[in-house]
Amino acid sequence: MQKLNLNQILSQKLSPQQIQFIKLLQVPTAELESRIEEELEINPALEEGKDVEAENPAEEFADSADVAESKDDKDINIEDYLNEEYGGYKMQGDGNYSTDDEERDMPLSSFSSLHEQLLSQLNFLKLNDTQKLIGKQLIGSIENDGYIRRDLEAIINDLAFSQNVETDLDEVEEILFKIQSFDPPGIAARNLQECLIIQLERRNTEEGSLLKKAIFVVQECFEEFTKKHYNKILKKAGIGEEELKEVIQLITRLNPKPGGISDGMVRNHYVIPDFILNNVNGKFEIVLNSKNAPELKVSRSYSEMFSAYDKSDKKDKKLKETVSFVKQKLDSAKWFIDAIKQRQQTLMRTMQSILDYQHDFFLDGDETKLRPMILKDIAEKIDMDISTVSRVANSKAIQTEFGVFPLKYFFSEGIATDGGEDVSNREVKSVLNKLVDEEDKKKPLSDDKLVKLLNQKGYNIARRTVAKYREQLQIPVARLRKEL
Repeated sequence: MQKLNLNQILSQKLSPQQIQFIKLLQVPTAELESRIEEELEINPALEEGKDVEAENPAEEFADSADVAESKDDKDINIEDYLNEEYGGYKMQGDGNYSTDDEERDMPLSSFSSLHEQLLSQLNFLKLNDTQKLIGKQLIGSIENDGYIRRDLEAIINDLAFSQNVETDLDEVEEILFKIQSFDPPGIAARNLQECLIIQLERRNTEEGSLLKKAIFVVQECFEEFTKKHYNKILKKAGIGEEELKEVIQLITRLNPKPGGISDGMVRNHYVIPDFILNNVNGKFEIVLNSKNAPELKVSRSYSEMFSAYDKSDKKDKKLKETVSFVKQKLDSAKWFIDAIKQRQQTLMRTMQSILDYQHDFFLDGDETKLRPMILKDIAEKIDMDISTVSRVANSKAIQTEFGVFPLKYFFSEGIATDGGEDVSNREVKSVLNKLVDEEDKKKPLSDDKLVKLLNQKGYNIARRTVAKYREQLQIPVARLRKEL
């Protein structure tokens, strides 16, 4: 039995142009250039350069008779050929940048992986074929921070099943010890204790007795060292406080992560800021990075081609397909240019609003002058959706006299003071950091004492919040901050 149901649904759909704008908006400056080059390659109707005649070629074909007016053809649906999907983008790492003309020629960082460097050093050892395979397997097992955490028995099994290499624990350890002599010092250690010992044993022997005492502390008193139980170390090592201070200074200067950065690559990073802020006689001027304002235009030849085809006989099927293709490319070029312009306008409006909101901070870069600010505050000022502001804040940066800051740096929650005012949690973190820096390291401040000191300064803050901020600032607990 047939039934007829009526359902009312509220939904919102984005047009292809809106999707294109959203994707372009979240692209950082470092990747915008490659995105434009990609569009130039796939769309011959889009060209680089300024339109000298200051006309919009798209208008010439926008009002012209559509090819689809023919009774034999269906209407051309823009969504059918402009629903393109593009991949996501990520921010580049932190680093330096250059301005003005130098922005056109940004230096590209060259890099080689940690594993490539270790394999290169392996080739200098006089090893037979089997030993080389073992060495490569061990190097392949080194994680990004420089450690081998896999059990050697598991590596032996891998060699047997994947490389058909029969070996034993003694031979694998022999090759491992050779790899541990490679640079950087401490590489291929199986734990932190072994990593520190390797580095200490490779230090200059002129340090003599101090070096021997440091090795003894790491070998025999490692647990006490990690927990900063200095009294136990003094008894166990049989040394004085001054000697222990020197030993601890020597150990703490070692590298706990010889592998370096988390992605296992040895490289330099560059951040290309989207905005450059200049303070001209007390007046702020925001300049959009030139890479964010490319000169693009719709191809005049394609526009003229469309006009010529449009005036010809539309009964020819191949000609209609040609006209449809040309119109598609012209429309796509116009929409891409519009999306780039809309991106520039949105970036400038958002940055100007942030500048107005955090004006005091931009005067001298004092973190304590940051006002509490959330995405909603900026979204309301520029009359845009919160998600749009979020896309700008999460992937853009600004160059100031005090350094390069990601825009999300300026967003923070508020905390009430005794005076009834709201202050940025960044201000509270700054005060907390200062309290820890100025504390007596022999008697570091506990979280409870930090709460009392912050309350005395007028910040109404709970102990759990202090603990959270301390962790965010990567400040260890009081016991681990203790020094002799």
